[in-house]
Amino acid sequence: MNGIATELIRIVVGLVAVAAFVGLNGLVLVYAERKGAGHFQRRPGPFEVGPHGVIQPIADALKLIGKQLFTPDNADPYLFWLAPLLSFFPVLLMFVPLPFGPVLTVWEVDLGLLLILAFAGFNVLALLLAGWASNNKYGLLGAGRAVAQSVAYEIPLLLAVLAIAFQTGSLNLSTIVTQQGSWPWQWNIVTQPLAFIIYLVSALGETNRAPFDLPEAESELTAGFHTEYSGMGFGMFFLAEYANMIVVCGVCTALFLGGWKGPGVDGFWWYLVKVYALLGAMIWFRWTYPRIRFDQLLNINWKWLLPLATLNLLGTAFLMKVF
Repeated sequence: MNGIATELIRIVVGLVAVAAFVGLNGLVLVYAERKGAGHFQRRPGPFEVGPHGVIQPIADALKLIGKQLFTPDNADPYLFWLAPLLSFFPVLLMFVPLPFGPVLTVWEVDLGLLLILAFAGFNVLALLLAGWASNNKYGLLGAGRAVAQSVAYEIPLLLAVLAIAFQTGSLNLSTIVTQQGSWPWQWNIVTQPLAFIIYLVSALGETNRAPFDLPEAESELTAGFHTEYSGMGFGMFFLAEYANMIVVCGVCTALFLGGWKGPGVDGFWWYLVKVYALLGAMIWFRWTYPRIRFDQLLNINWKWLLPLATLNLLGTAFLMKVF
């Protein structure tokens, strides 16, 4: 009984730490995104609020917290406000099996990858509810795009993950990290480069990041599925997007980049360095590549990613069976 109580306390403390981590990273990534956008496009970005605009994210957060929550006319109020909650809170559970370090895992789960993929599906439902319940044509179009995009890009992402699961014989992220070495040529990206590329492109599609940000394309749909949201309703969608970015980068680090292992001394710092390097790449992509058309987005998946991911998985299964 004491062992169960200890484990429950550890999970609760871990979830509180995860919530604090997500909130802090939201502030950091908002600043990094805005400064990155500025420098990529030859402008300074936020500059007035604090030294080099460093306090701007806090001002933004206070503005969101203080703004009035507004429910549109003829909207379904229960589903309308359920959507941002359903978008944000399941993301916290996706951090539970992430191995930040040798002992820095909230809960060791043998089916950790399966848990993350299962809870990732809630975000699609949240975006659908947000667009449909708001009684807004732009919201509905954004919700339809979000569902089509997420369903499409989940498949190659899952196949890329399965290739690593076949190779390592495990769905436990800590086990997958342990089987890799400390040097880059000992990481899974060397044996599975195609799976890494497919995962990275699919992750951009799953998190609705540019150039795949079609569900909230400002030039076409005002703000897409969250057009009618104000204050912390919008803020929770915003935090959920950045939390999902951290999750997909964390999973990518564990699957392909050796997790907490690195040259010199292994530790959680290697995990964070790799995660933030991938986050930096996602920000770089957003402010470098133009948004593609929706038919192009689906063609990339069905004509390229899905066939290549299937062939890669079959090739991996064949080689594992033979050797």
